[in-house]
Amino acid sequence: MTNNTVKFEKVTFGKRLKSMLKVDFRRMFLSKHFYIIIACALVIPILMTVMMCMMDGSVSVDQQTGQEIIMQGPENAWQNIGTLPVGPLPGDDVFMMCNINMAFIGVAVFVCLFICDDFRSGYAKNLFTVRAKRSEYVVSKTLAGFVCGVLMLIAYFVGSIIGGAISSLSFDLHGLNAGNIIMCMLAKMFLMLVFVSIFTLISVASKQKTWLAICGSLGGGMLLFMMVSLVTPLASTIVNVLLCAVGGAIFAFGLGAISCAVLKKSSMV
Repeated sequence: MTNNTVKFEKVTFGKRLKSMLKVDFRRMFLSKHFYIIIACALVIPILMTVMMCMMDGSVSVDQQTGQEIIMQGPENAWQNIGTLPVGPLPGDDVFMMCNINMAFIGVAVFVCLFICDDFRSGYAKNLFTVRAKRSEYVVSKTLAGFVCGVLMLIAYFVGSIIGGAISSLSFDLHGLNAGNIIMCMLAKMFLMLVFVSIFTLISVASKQKTWLAICGSLGGGMLLFMMVSLVTPLASTIVNVLLCAVGGAIFAFGLGAISCAVLKKSSMV
């Protein structure tokens, strides 16, 4: 007798997540927003460094007090990444706010556009109906945002080096070494998980309201912005990397669970 028994293969969480990741990464690498954001991360440090060096020594007058203000440009290429351990350098007052840490705020735009577009187009509703569960969706979006954030950090780092070379700035590390720079960048990459998890939660809660997601994400990101330079300084060590890695994992798991709960308890429109 012929055995005509039909066997249905069980679709595990890993297989569903793998399928979801393939779709999201394909969409991400085909999205013009992704390339615009990465290009901005590369070009901004170059333009900012070159322009500040060109303005070095220029004098402006405060119209209220009549006091002359002398513009000071950067002296070191690493000022785009963080503060050197030699005391204040010319231009530090500007670069303490406008440095590589802006990537943590910039990635919010990508995450919000990427997620809110799913709800605005109806893709998310169809996806949850016939294909994926909320958990795979949240994990996949978080990982996609994390990859985008890491690439933004790398692009900004490259742009800082190019800008420093064009402006003939010093690359002296003042007692630090290449290991500190590597640890600094690794710590920032792991810390990116914290910010991406926050932006993902705000985006899934906002759904198709992109403006609300972006405003909420930028506001939430600014509250944590000053923390970045404290936990990921240029003099970072393996301790900083581990702290950021553990913190990123905790936030990704905790906020990811909250994001899933939000999706389950709200409508898809």
